[in-house]
Amino acid sequence: MSAAATEATLEEFLEKKERLNERANKHRSKRDKLNQQTKDWAQKRDELNAKVRELVDKANEHRTRRDELNTKVQEVKDLRDELNAEAAEAREAFEAARREQKKDDGPSIGQLKKKIRKLEEKHMTQALEPDKERDLIDEMKDLQAQIEEKEEKLSQDEDTKELFQAFKEVKDKAEEAHEEVTELAEQAQEEHDQMVSLFEEADEVRKKADNAQDKFVESKELADQVHQEYIEMVNQIRDYEKVIVGLKQKEKKAKKEVSEREAKEAATEIYERFKKGEKLSTDDLMALQKAGFL
Repeated sequence: MSAAATEATLEEFLEKKERLNERANKHRSKRDKLNQQTKDWAQKRDELNAKVRELVDKANEHRTRRDELNTKVQEVKDLRDELNAEAAEAREAFEAARREQKKDDGPSIGQLKKKIRKLEEKHMTQALEPDKERDLIDEMKDLQAQIEEKEEKLSQDEDTKELFQAFKEVKDKAEEAHEEVTELAEQAQEEHDQMVSLFEEADEVRKKADNAQDKFVESKELADQVHQEYIEMVNQIRDYEKVIVGLKQKEKKAKKEVSEREAKEAATEIYERFKKGEKLSTDDLMALQKAGFL
């Protein structure tokens, strides 16, 4: 291969190496950017998953409290039902004593309460004109006053007083138990609602975490692909560098051979002049010596 051909080939490889270097640098920058994106998605995913765990833990705490309250509700319900049964027995005993003594020839307390319940149902289920609604409310108030009057009257009767007090006491306990059931049930429902809300929020956050995971995988796969392409380019650049080094060595050797040939040709010419008896200069003698003629 001539020196000119070698130079042309060397120039081509140098240009190819330079272009490949530019592409490799772009791939490296793209890879580094993708790796940073991958890291950011991983961090976001981990933060979202931590938030999910936090929400689920809080939801489970509310579920535990709800279950505890529901257990308590059932216990108080059982107590209330027992007290209601005792109150019914005490009331029956009291009513039996009252009927026995025949101290009241009007409607019984039970009848009055039954009538109030019917009026309350009518008030709740029917649309009434304002005047009729006021009359109905006044009638319920009057019936309640009659009940209180009868209960007060009966409570003063020595024969029925003890039975009435027993009934009143157990009835009050049953009402207290019922109020406690209502309060505990409301608390349990509140805990349940908060639990459901937190689980729903956790589901929404989990969707975001899953999306971040998908983005993480997508970014990582692309970063790995770009990195692999970058490595292939680096390896190719190294191959080019080996070829370039070889071509440079060959070029240097070719130049040396040309220089030596030219020096030998010049020395031969000088030697021919020397044989003809021409006077040689110091440089001519050194050229002859270098070429091996002396």
